[in-house]
Amino acid sequence: MKLFATFLFTLSFFSMNMTHAANPLLGRTYGTPRETYPFDKIKHAHYLPAVEEGIRQLEKEVAAIANHPKPPTFENTVVALERSGQLLHRVTAAFMAVLNAEADDEMMNLSQEISPRLSECRNNIFLNEALFARVKAVYDRKASLSLSVEDARLLQQTYDEFADNGATLPPEGKERFRQLSTELSLLRLTFEQNVLKDKNRYELLLTDEKDLAGLPESVREAALQRGREREKTGWLFTLSEPSYVPFMQYADNRSLREQLYRARQRIGNGGDAFDNRENIRNIVRIRLEIARLLGYRNYAEYELKNKMAGKPENVYRLLEQLLEAYRPVAVNEYHTLRGFAAGIENRPVDLMPWDWSYYSEKLKNICFRVDDEMTRPYFELERVTKGVFGLATQLYGITFRENPKIPVYHQEVTPYEVFDADGRFLAVLYTDFFPRRGKQSGAWMDGIRAQYRDAKGVDHRPHIAIVMNFTRPTETKPSLLTYEEVNTFLHEFGHALHGMLSETTYGSLAGTNVEQDFVELPSQIMENWLDEEPFLDRIAAHYQTGEKIPAELVRNLVDASNFNTGYKCCRQVSFGLLDMAWHTLAEPFEGDVAEFEKNAWERAVILPSVPGTLMSSSFNHIFSGGYAAGYYGYKWAEVMDADAFSVFKANGIFDRGTANAFREHILSKGNTEEPDVLYKRFRGREPSIDALLIRNGIKKPDAPRQEPEKR
Repeated sequence: MKLFATFLFTLSFFSMNMTHAANPLLGRTYGTPRETYPFDKIKHAHYLPAVEEGIRQLEKEVAAIANHPKPPTFENTVVALERSGQLLHRVTAAFMAVLNAEADDEMMNLSQEISPRLSECRNNIFLNEALFARVKAVYDRKASLSLSVEDARLLQQTYDEFADNGATLPPEGKERFRQLSTELSLLRLTFEQNVLKDKNRYELLLTDEKDLAGLPESVREAALQRGREREKTGWLFTLSEPSYVPFMQYADNRSLREQLYRARQRIGNGGDAFDNRENIRNIVRIRLEIARLLGYRNYAEYELKNKMAGKPENVYRLLEQLLEAYRPVAVNEYHTLRGFAAGIENRPVDLMPWDWSYYSEKLKNICFRVDDEMTRPYFELERVTKGVFGLATQLYGITFRENPKIPVYHQEVTPYEVFDADGRFLAVLYTDFFPRRGKQSGAWMDGIRAQYRDAKGVDHRPHIAIVMNFTRPTETKPSLLTYEEVNTFLHEFGHALHGMLSETTYGSLAGTNVEQDFVELPSQIMENWLDEEPFLDRIAAHYQTGEKIPAELVRNLVDASNFNTGYKCCRQVSFGLLDMAWHTLAEPFEGDVAEFEKNAWERAVILPSVPGTLMSSSFNHIFSGGYAAGYYGYKWAEVMDADAFSVFKANGIFDRGTANAFREHILSKGNTEEPDVLYKRFRGREPSIDALLIRNGIKKPDAPRQEPEKR
């Protein structure tokens, strides 16, 4: 493949034109509905030549900007740079969408080739002294320019991005930054691929029906089908969420639960080719050196300077505030569950991580008469999809129309056209719901094309994908979701709304291209509707009879919404503490990763630690994703989402006026203004933690609680 691509790009001009004609990624127009990607025509062999051509065009455009004969202006420098590289943006967006959702060995190998080329291209732009001189010249006289709010934001963001990527460094510093950033891009990619490969190779095949004790029929049926699909006889369980989660909730066999838990926590730290521990050391070392090179004490300080939090001290202040409120509750939950388990087993139970979900599910059933298997028949995926879309229609007036003529990258993907209340086309939305071997775990929204207006004022609408790992249909049942899976749907759909309702001029400021600790507000606020009876009553109906979910079950679901909320909060805080610990290091790390992890998050961890297990080695969010020194953002945004939803609660959860205000001030604005300005414009004041505490029924403890034992 590499030789083929190199050969293509050493051909004559005539042959190059023929190559373009044969490569669907290089067409000026794709000839598909809404100019969506021709995924049905794109082959693996098309990506590398298209990336190389995209880089060639971008470098030509950048050279023209840097060497422009006229003095630098906002239009001929900053806007010109913003609008450069359209081909490369299109090609890499398509490649990354497929790499994350449908990767195979060839795609992974391609990514290892493409990544350093993109890193080199990026460095060539940000370390171009002539180009930065023009950007700086415009920036230095910004006070005298008549810029709109969005134009001023673009200028600030452009200057900051150059500065953050080494443009202000002396020559030797620029060269070192170039080396470090290239090495880091490959390390992050390798980390992510190790996690996927290591996760995929684990299988738990059960052939004795005794080992299935406690597992509901739906879970057994799914495991049996999973085995058939892989040509194995028996019930097959993997580490994907739809397999792992119900096994941990329901399997009576404690040793098998422990086995599965240990396998999950051994991803990326098995001492073999997929071990990520050395990658972690190198990633945090390089990030620290980059931060110091740019004048910061640590990487968190470097990352947070332009975030809502501003500096590490503010992140720690939030995490400690949450711990003060929630840890006593979590400790009580631990002792309650331990006592409950002892009552079931008629003996003391040393409650371990592989026991938590199992006994929690039983206790929740007793306390609230509800569990996943009781609610699953009422959450049929097709109906849930209509319900979630219907919520958007009621709030924002938008509608969804499936269009099977839009090409997709996998047969399970469904494409929709999205329209505003006045019939205006808003976006293309792809839904991709089920786990596959080539798909990353978890769930995400992918902004395949951002919304923007071109130089002629034409509004190019976004293309958005929401990608999940939901419970698959079986031979006898459609896809029936758990309550948590419906919650995940709403979360990612909130990100999609942020992208689809964008109304900006510049693509780099559109939709979800906002500060990391603000991006989760539009997603997390959507989760609130799931705990509201009017919405549940509308979205949930039995997949066989069509009968609405019983009112009593709805009330039980709502009542159970705060079950173990202390533990859940402390778990999220522990991840935030771990992230901050890795990225506030003052010296390169050469020690034991497991020991570091234990010390970093110990004060937020409720359950005993388990030797030989590790979270960091599979923590994609911070080591390969975009959440380095930013995982706290989920809790930061949760404070805002609870505070913002209180307005809906006061005015009516389906109130169009409140929704329109949220759309106008938050969803449509992207990154055109500071996020705290946008939030205060919607809310009328800064967010308060009070709404979150009220939602969770949390009060600060009056006295210390008994702590669980540590190992």
